[in-house]
Amino acid sequence: MMTKAHSIKRAASLYSFQEEYFLGKLNLEDLLATCQQLDIPGVEIIGEQMIPGYPHLPDAFFEQWHGWMDQYGLTPVCLDQFIFPQIYKGRRMTEDEMVASLQEDIRVASRLGCSIIRVQHSITSSILERALPAAEKAGISLDVEIHAPNTLEHPFEQELIRTFERMGSPYLGFVLDLGIFTSRFPRIITDAWLRKGMKPEIADFISDSYDRGQMEQLEDGIRARGGTQDDLDVAFFAKHLVSSDPRKLLPYMQYIHHVHAKFNDMTDEGWDDSIRYEEIIPVLVEGGFSGYLSSEYEGGWYLQDAFVVDAVEQVRRHQLMLKHLLGEDEQAAGKGA
Repeated sequence: MMTKAHSIKRAASLYSFQEEYFLGKLNLEDLLATCQQLDIPGVEIIGEQMIPGYPHLPDAFFEQWHGWMDQYGLTPVCLDQFIFPQIYKGRRMTEDEMVASLQEDIRVASRLGCSIIRVQHSITSSILERALPAAEKAGISLDVEIHAPNTLEHPFEQELIRTFERMGSPYLGFVLDLGIFTSRFPRIITDAWLRKGMKPEIADFISDSYDRGQMEQLEDGIRARGGTQDDLDVAFFAKHLVSSDPRKLLPYMQYIHHVHAKFNDMTDEGWDDSIRYEEIIPVLVEGGFSGYLSSEYEGGWYLQDAFVVDAVEQVRRHQLMLKHLLGEDEQAAGKGA
């Protein structure tokens, strides 16, 4: 439970509700109303996923968007952008075209009222530098996502940090994905493997190897247990998970502007199954983080074969956990005293 003063805020990525949106159970306005119902102050959106016609949008859409923000008491926080280098047949996009694409995202983010753009991990320092003047003029931070299997210590991130230092702009930084702190192999993934026919001893071996940090002999161990090539292919995913030490964030906190609070499975007891939020949030507080923790649910991918995905319930549980760890339940109790 959090006791130290902080300015961390809560949000949700509408990406969390992609199952309900894709199946037509909830439209964009429904998702915003859901955020209000779950007492989530901030929202994050992927333009290409949930805004038809993106990025060429009529004035009427932005008027409607801000009407929704007012109606449901929400704050637009972050726009997630993508660059698609292979969008043209027979050639890749030029750097000029990629810069223009990011500048278009900046224009849309500004009209949405977002102060942050989650920049795709495949970006280059050169593209960031060229787009920075437009971002600074709009007051929007360009923040590259740190996502497993990378961490802040990887060469790509270190190169970006050198760019940030050289440019000296407060409008460059990172979006931290908490998936890099997966300390326990997610049970929801091994359950999905078992439903699809993996031998229990192989599933147990993969998850135990991850939990113990002994992934070097993964392939040999699977073969020794009679694993198939399909098992090896599936297990390759496990090597893309990361169990980093949250305290390694502290030297870089000035560059962390937004957090994707990744999760796959909230237990009935109200805790994340594989990411130790109770260890991460105190480090963010210690480092002076004052941005948004944005719930990002991805567990539906591992349920679709057998269950009805209920992202709303999962996000509800996740937000309750965040409230508890941020001390908001204590504050509410204090006000009621």
